[in-house]
Amino acid sequence: MYAIVRSGSKQQKVAVGDVIEIDRVADATEGDSVTLPVVMVVDGETVTATGLDKAAVKAEVVGSTKGPKIVIQKYKNKTGYKKRQGHRQKYTQVKVTDISL
Repeated sequence: MYAIVRSGSKQQKVAVGDVIEIDRVADATEGDSVTLPVVMVVDGETVTATGLDKAAVKAEVVGSTKGPKIVIQKYKNKTGYKKRQGHRQKYTQVKVTDISL
């Protein structure tokens, strides 16, 4: 059994026991429980994509991580304009504990 969950603007395939990285959850500390919204559930031959109001994927917060450093550079020719900016996305690692319909 696995489910497709929505976390932020992304969707991920999860099963019980998986550890995934989702966009940072501000008020979550290590050991807290988080509920992720479900888009689709697959249980063997049964695929459920509608009527998932009561479906939930429960996950436990494992810790927090950071993504790779991304360097953004802007440059305009012959004007002397150049700008350099960096970004590093923050993530929360969660372990899926339960998938319920």
